[in-house]
Amino acid sequence: MDLFAGIPVTDYRRALDWYERLLGAPPAFFPNDVEAVWELAEHRYLYVELRPERAGRALQTLFVDDYDARVAAISARGIDPVTRETYENGVRKATYHDPDGNEVGIGGGPA
Repeated sequence: MDLFAGIPVTDYRRALDWYERLLGAPPAFFPNDVEAVWELAEHRYLYVELRPERAGRALQTLFVDDYDARVAAISARGIDPVTRETYENGVRKATYHDPDGNEVGIGGGPA
């Protein structure tokens, strides 16, 4: 199964910069001049698309094996989470908001 998770944005260039810092890499490919796609894992993609009328409403959560290292690396690139949570089962989540207010969570197993 393939996954393409989309995030609508109002400013394509600003989004490219922000998501490169969040994800730690440039996009894997550009299908056209208003979309950028990052391959997060085999057949699993996150993309931003210039769609101002829908911007600010996306909710995505990426569950990672290296939660602490990932969150620290994102902070080192100048982006800090707006919230950090630890659920009763020990699962942790750091939530980030892009410049349009779209939410991207980084989740990880118990410490």
